[in-house]
Amino acid sequence: MATLIVFAGLPGVGKSSIARELARKTGAFWLRIDSIEQAIIVSGVMSFVNDAGYHVAQDVAADNLRLGHSVIADAVNGSVLAREGWRCAGDRCGARIIEVETICSDSEEHRRRVETRLPDVRGLILPKWQAVTTLEYEPWDRDHLTIDTAGRSVEDCASLVCEAMTEGA
Repeated sequence: MATLIVFAGLPGVGKSSIARELARKTGAFWLRIDSIEQAIIVSGVMSFVNDAGYHVAQDVAADNLRLGHSVIADAVNGSVLAREGWRCAGDRCGARIIEVETICSDSEEHRRRVETRLPDVRGLILPKWQAVTTLEYEPWDRDHLTIDTAGRSVEDCASLVCEAMTEGA
């Protein structure tokens, strides 16, 4: 059965690093909203994408899930509506869904990550710390896996998700 792993969390907590490592370990497709949204902007079709990137990614995820491939969705997913969009995509395909909220409980470490990281998506302008701290992020309304990246390696965090993937599989 295909699995949809949905990452969520504020910028700079480690979502993309964990998602990338998880894709390497499992062979699952990695859909990164930053890459999709930036490609839409660079194309000149839209200068501000709103939720277009999420809709594109959710449909691409569904296409791959229907083929039996597992998919990793990497986005802030800060609203219940965004997270529900992934759940609907997975449900339409009969996929197993694992939702992973990444946090960094050490605010100094989180700030350091935000302020020192470099963009790895062509043309992407990363948010400043002030923007991250004021970003609207709605609380979860259902059970999910929470991974605190403070004091944990990317490999250890990815292993926690792998463990969740094998439970009940």
